[in-house]
Amino acid sequence: MKLNIVMVEPEIPQNTGNIARTCAAIGAKLHLVKPLGFQLTDKYLKRAGLDYWDKLDIEIHESLEDFLKKYKPEENNMYFSTTKGKRCYSDIDYRKFDEVFVLFGKETKGLPEDLLKKYIKNTIRIPMREHLRSLNLSNSVAIVAYEIFRQVGFNGLEQISSYFDLNKG
Repeated sequence: MKLNIVMVEPEIPQNTGNIARTCAAIGAKLHLVKPLGFQLTDKYLKRAGLDYWDKLDIEIHESLEDFLKKYKPEENNMYFSTTKGKRCYSDIDYRKFDEVFVLFGKETKGLPEDLLKKYIKNTIRIPMREHLRSLNLSNSVAIVAYEIFRQVGFNGLEQISSYFDLNKG
């Protein structure tokens, strides 16, 4: 399974750094869609991503329009994460796909309304209590990404650490 995490106009460098670290840890490709609320050289972005930047597959897109032209939603398995989503993120059977794209919007506004309306059948959400706005963006990415990998048996990920040998006292 190839997972693509798409960040549309992220604003907070620490969130994007954390997301980059998650993508590196699970082997997901990170797509950043401009405009960004920070520079890619931002020290907070780099610090949050630690030393994982060289282990990251990253693609930068000049605009959402450019991204959608290159990776057409009608031709790809694309999901749009939003608090307005019609289905729970864990209700999708990701096992049937070779590749999946999950889009996340900017911290202050989420994904554009017209995009959500156009692809309403592919919107997903993380359940939460009523009257709360949203979860932290980097936490949301991690929740959805790890559900996708859980469904495919964490294929390609180390499940048991070899750091400690539990058989030795």
